[in-house]
Amino acid sequence: MSYEHKDHEDRDTYVHEHQVLNPATEEVIATVPAATPEDVDAAVARAAVAQTRWAALAPADRARLLRRFAATVDEHLEELAQLEVREAGHVIGNARWEAGNARDLLDFAAGGVERLSGRQIPVPGGLDITILEPLGVVGVIAPWNFPMPIAAWGTAPALAAGNAVLLKPAETTPLTARRLAELALESGLPEHLFQVLPGAGDVAGNALVEHPGVAKIVFTGSTRVGKAIMAKCAARVKRVTLELGGKSPNIVFADADIEAAAAAAPMSFLDNAGQDCCARTRILVQRSVYDRFLDLLTPAIESVVVGDPSDERTQMGPLISKVQLERVRSYVSDDLKAIRGSAPEGPGFWFPPTLVTDVDPAAPIAAEEVFGPVAVVLPFEDEADAVRLANATEYGLSGSIWTRDVGRALRVSGAVAAGNLSVNSHSSVRYWTPFGGYKQSGLGRELGPDALAAFTETKNVFISSVSTSTNSTEG
Repeated sequence: MSYEHKDHEDRDTYVHEHQVLNPATEEVIATVPAATPEDVDAAVARAAVAQTRWAALAPADRARLLRRFAATVDEHLEELAQLEVREAGHVIGNARWEAGNARDLLDFAAGGVERLSGRQIPVPGGLDITILEPLGVVGVIAPWNFPMPIAAWGTAPALAAGNAVLLKPAETTPLTARRLAELALESGLPEHLFQVLPGAGDVAGNALVEHPGVAKIVFTGSTRVGKAIMAKCAARVKRVTLELGGKSPNIVFADADIEAAAAAAPMSFLDNAGQDCCARTRILVQRSVYDRFLDLLTPAIESVVVGDPSDERTQMGPLISKVQLERVRSYVSDDLKAIRGSAPEGPGFWFPPTLVTDVDPAAPIAAEEVFGPVAVVLPFEDEADAVRLANATEYGLSGSIWTRDVGRALRVSGAVAAGNLSVNSHSSVRYWTPFGGYKQSGLGRELGPDALAAFTETKNVFISSVSTSTNSTEG
């Protein structure tokens, strides 16, 4: 199911393989061939043939094969989870959840295949119907922070809607993607319907974006790269869905259950070592309970267990790479006042849990996406001040509101400019509800009951009931 790499005349132009490192040990665990533009071109051609046959299958048959794919993933759940631990440094509990999420999303998408239908629209002089047709070949560019779930966010509904999928995983985390493609083939999905194209974003990813045979791009990653992809898609009138950066607020009002809010706060920004677009990295606390909240939060931060991600007791693993480690370090200067936990010194790409206090809300660490185990805590005076601080960022992906006042929860939910909010919770993503961002956090929605429709084209057909002799072409 992966692409067929070939030697090319211009072989010196491109990197032809990538080493995959275990971020907890820095050991090389695999060497993976890197796709070139010619590889992408060949994969698109194969996918187009497979897609035509796939779309011609009865919906019930597509659903059956996707359910079989989900069942096969379930049979290999532990294998996939252990692979995720090794290539991404995710703690084993999270990795099991991620593999399970990919399985569940395949099953959920399979359930939508037979419900994907058009409408009959009342019109004078005949019958009007809409038909939802697959787009064709879809390119999914997945990130390294949640390789399996986010790959499935685009792949599962696209396949369910009758499309072929070309998945480009991140250079650092291609192994679970390749294994998922192998499991798809073992499950009976047609050959070349789901292909994996490992490689550099500016080579394989760019080739997908610019290819005229790719009808849509689904991208998860940085806002900077997302904007570049959007511009290239616009030049080709190509559909695009973008899930980009975040700097999400965690708003704690004085009337909240302060103990519960403080207990939940650490993993709201330390989960996956903070490499999460939805991480609640700006903790906004009403001034009257600010000191009490910090008193509760400090020991919780200091006691987070950071270490071997394969150990069931570990709560936080390493960062993905040396590049990411240096990026996080660049935000946390020695002169910042901070509450710090502990982390191994190395080998591996380790950074301790860090909560910065007494910081200007406009400072880079408070306003920019750090993408590491770092958060800031800021006091606010009242509801209006909380909303102002929450919205004082270019992002609008997620956020949490802690309060016992239902009216306040509704007011603040309406006022905060973010696509995914939770009250007395830090939940952001559920495959049965829509997910996406406001402002610089993205474009479009993934997941939820309308996920399949996002991978279709609407065709309108009018059938005249007027006799041929009086029929008109007007309109």
